[in-house]
Amino acid sequence: MHCKIIGAPVEVGTDRIGCALGPQALRAAGLREALEALGHVVEDLGDIVPDAPVPVSHPNAAVRHLPAIAAWTAAIAEASFRAGDSGFPIFLGGDHSISAGTLAGLSRRAAERGRPLFVLWIDAHPDFHTLDTTTSGNLHGVPLAYACGRPGFAGYLPPVEALIDPKRVCTLGIRSVDPAEQAALADAGVMTCDMSAIDRHGIAVLIERFLERARRENGLLHVSLDVDFLDPAVAPAVGTTVPGGATFREAHLAMELLHESNLVTSLDIVELNPLLDDQGRTAALMVDLAGSLFGRRILGRAAQAA
Repeated sequence: MHCKIIGAPVEVGTDRIGCALGPQALRAAGLREALEALGHVVEDLGDIVPDAPVPVSHPNAAVRHLPAIAAWTAAIAEASFRAGDSGFPIFLGGDHSISAGTLAGLSRRAAERGRPLFVLWIDAHPDFHTLDTTTSGNLHGVPLAYACGRPGFAGYLPPVEALIDPKRVCTLGIRSVDPAEQAALADAGVMTCDMSAIDRHGIAVLIERFLERARRENGLLHVSLDVDFLDPAVAPAVGTTVPGGATFREAHLAMELLHESNLVTSLDIVELNPLLDDQGRTAALMVDLAGSLFGRRILGRAAQAA
């Protein structure tokens, strides 16, 4: 596989510094080397650089850094559209606001190819706020709502040329949802699989159910993987820690199932904050998870069956 690594060092979507160092930390943790060891061809396209922000304000006084997020979204959307023409783009965040751009660009490319884009949003948060409903004002909480065409973004963020059908979205591992988001998710028809569902049914059943839907519709699948999907005891290097997250084993199983599906065509790795890490432990774990998504196995199938 031809893997394209693209950095998006954005941290203005959150209220802490450090996420801008995420792309370099993932590179330093050996992402390229791990993928090449699996036989993939890896091209590092460097980091995206946005144009200068254009002043814009919003009636919701809580909204922070809107001009910068608009500039980043436009630049990332264009880069993801170009990268989506061939190969497998891997976008390194940066906070989760980068996905406003990756989803906009990849959905446009999918529409050109005449195939629907499905999204597996692996995160403690659904990020389904709008500019009107956010109370924190941190715009890493809006990208999924933006890409799905929820109201209130027109005139503030770049228009999405090919909106994502929210019924083709699955949020996996969520455990921190504001009331406005809960109502919006239900209204939009997003498939929501919180940690309670994972505990009750097992992560494999939930993922395979979503994969089957994507397979039936001949869909392309984008995976957006947030560090805070994992329990903070496993992955401490994130500014939005929420207790009760996925275990190391659950996360690896999820990546293995995604690899086996042959449906995944692009990936975000977001919210890694190296300033909060423990000697690079979280960065190394995210590289390990990427390795599982791209085919690494501890045991071969024959050994597992035995």
